[in-house]
Amino acid sequence: MAERLKQTLIDLEKKYWRALQEGDAKTALKMTADPCIVTGAQGVAKVSKEAYAGMLKNAAWEIEEFEIRDAEVQELSDDVAIIAYKVREKVTVDGEEVELEAADASTWVRKDDGWICALHTESLSGDPYGRDRR
Repeated sequence: MAERLKQTLIDLEKKYWRALQEGDAKTALKMTADPCIVTGAQGVAKVSKEAYAGMLKNAAWEIEEFEIRDAEVQELSDDVAIIAYKVREKVTVDGEEVELEAADASTWVRKDDGWICALHTESLSGDPYGRDRR
């Protein structure tokens, strides 16, 4: 069961990343809780589906490539599981190509018609005290 759940969550994350990469807002929104909590370098936000749809429509970035590796999964209940992993991203932001390494985590909740993401976090890799960003 544990390996099957791990593969399910990895597949969900890849599907979500591909939806973002392909500009498939419909799929991304279907996989997202309303609201969804998102954290990252820009802070913390509780984002409604309506706001998220607007963010996707007006995105200043494009995902060129992504690679998920070293995933860890923990089942919290029959209907809640978390996944954390390293991700290498190649993105174009405001016309500039950027490559980065990050650690991501998501909380997935099983609903009637499948799994939805209720929380997603991304932490850029590097010095934990930010000394490499000065």
